[in-house]
Amino acid sequence: MFATDSGRRARSRISTKSAAKSAPASKPASGKAASRRKPRLRLVPKAAELPLERGGLPPKIARFLATAEIPSPCLVVDVDIVAHNFEELARSLPAARIFYAVKANPADEIVSRLAGLGSAFDTASMGEIDLCLSHGVSPDRLSFGNTIKKERDIAEAYAKGVRMYAFDSAAELDKIARSAPGSKVYCRVLMECEGAEWPLSRKFGCEPDMAADLLVRAKELGLDAYGVSFHVGSQQTDLTQYDKALALSLSLFRTLEARGVNLRMVNMGGGFPSRYRTDVPSIAAYGAAIREALQRHFGDNQPDVIVEPGRGVVGDAGVIQAEVVLVSEKGGDDARRWVYLDAGKFHGLAETMDEAIKYRLLTSKDGGDTSPVVLAGPTCDSADILYEKTDYRLPSSLEAGDKVWILATGAYTTTYSAVAFNGFPPLASVCI
Repeated sequence: MFATDSGRRARSRISTKSAAKSAPASKPASGKAASRRKPRLRLVPKAAELPLERGGLPPKIARFLATAEIPSPCLVVDVDIVAHNFEELARSLPAARIFYAVKANPADEIVSRLAGLGSAFDTASMGEIDLCLSHGVSPDRLSFGNTIKKERDIAEAYAKGVRMYAFDSAAELDKIARSAPGSKVYCRVLMECEGAEWPLSRKFGCEPDMAADLLVRAKELGLDAYGVSFHVGSQQTDLTQYDKALALSLSLFRTLEARGVNLRMVNMGGGFPSRYRTDVPSIAAYGAAIREALQRHFGDNQPDVIVEPGRGVVGDAGVIQAEVVLVSEKGGDDARRWVYLDAGKFHGLAETMDEAIKYRLLTSKDGGDTSPVVLAGPTCDSADILYEKTDYRLPSSLEAGDKVWILATGAYTTTYSAVAFNGFPPLASVCI
């Protein structure tokens, strides 16, 4: 559903995933023979091969790229690293329930692996709900987390067993009450998103006073006023933002309790980062900061906690292999070369808008002299410039046909590359 034709062909041609077949079961032995039999060996999954530094080139992807024939551009994701990141977050926040944000990367292999690890899933559409259900995820492990939903989609999700919904307005709450009666609902509260490289403020959430009124209204409508949610912003690098959000959450809990509504859940959203050009705190540091903030504000009477990681689980696990299409100069006072790649804003690199997310690059000519460049994509849209203000330097010998590897691109790339703008195919992807 989400793969492009190029991506599907790439998967079928070069996927390294093998189908493991279980051996036929033997008949149980009895008596002394059974008592002497050694216990069956359990196969322990191989630990993920991690890069030398977080967000670097994963070793398994490097070996794969050295021999594979893939379309260009193409995203390659190491699913073992996805599993490693999920398990690290689970260890860091053992009391939290993890809902993977499907929008970050909805590849079948990723959803399947995380489903097997026990993840729940934050979904934004019926397409994502159906994707999860197709992988055997039970509807009680799904949250319809988009606050902007068609009522017929709410009704369809409810018919398929989904019982948890987000909202941030009276009109959305009324739709849920009509089409998903009795469901758990949580209200998203506005946050400033200070410290986030990709803020998520204004479009989603409402003011705290309005949230309190809406949650009272939810109870009156026969819904289960389950809790509140917030999002401190994607690629959040300021650990104190979770403390501010939890302080606000506690205030809402107390306000609602005084009004006869007993909230039981805090949905902390995502914000967990990938490692791009600048270093970021470890997942363990985020876990410690959140645990301390929960204890500081809620003490021993802690609510159910939900987190919705996307970037922090899949970002570091992916690398886009791209190709230089053209290297040129413009003349005048700006002596920088213009390097045009076959991957641009319309091929998954939408988060370079306003140069917000600054990816690290490797090239096939690394090791020699470098000089400053402007980086752009291949399309006939003047907005398709990746980096013009940020100081990027690439090898002076770089020329058309050379390979460029864009690191930590496992999140929000294939999902932002949805149409064949200018006739260029959407970003292909392969999971290994």
